[in-house]
Amino acid sequence: AWSGMLGNFAAGVFLQIFRPINSGDYVEAGGVEGTVDEVGMFVTAITSPDNVRNYVGNAKLFGDNIKNYSANSYRRVELVAQLDNSADVAQAIALLQAGLLQVPNQVDGKPGDVAVLEFSERGPRLAVRPYTHTANYWQVYFDTNRMIVDVLGKAGFPVPRIPVAMQGSSTN
Repeated sequence: AWSGMLGNFAAGVFLQIFRPINSGDYVEAGGVEGTVDEVGMFVTAITSPDNVRNYVGNAKLFGDNIKNYSANSYRRVELVAQLDNSADVAQAIALLQAGLLQVPNQVDGKPGDVAVLEFSERGPRLAVRPYTHTANYWQVYFDTNRMIVDVLGKAGFPVPRIPVAMQGSSTN
């Protein structure tokens, strides 16, 4: 038990010195994702998005990968727009690029990206990637998703269907 406590204490000292995370940062560390409430000498308190407070031993936290989403001033939102095989890809890209300009709280001078990401059985998949300050991430995420649905729906783009060959057969 003493070795565990000493390990947590030593990791706590390193967390205080190197400061890879701070109170208020949104992180993924030690198997937990959420907002750092407090970095203590033995444990770090992190509140998950569903409002559950987790206490992670500093040795586990410091000994694992730390992903700090708040370390940089802005982030790229990663979304995908699935198109039908019959869709006009160039028109969809143009419409989504224009739609991105209407999404609030993006980083000034850093335009979002819309490009063909990959191809699937249903059709092309477009990457839709606006940039936003970390504090506005979820608002931009949801607003951009809503914009994708609105823009493609109003333009009459067909809903992608699963190809008949891909559908499972039922034995009724």
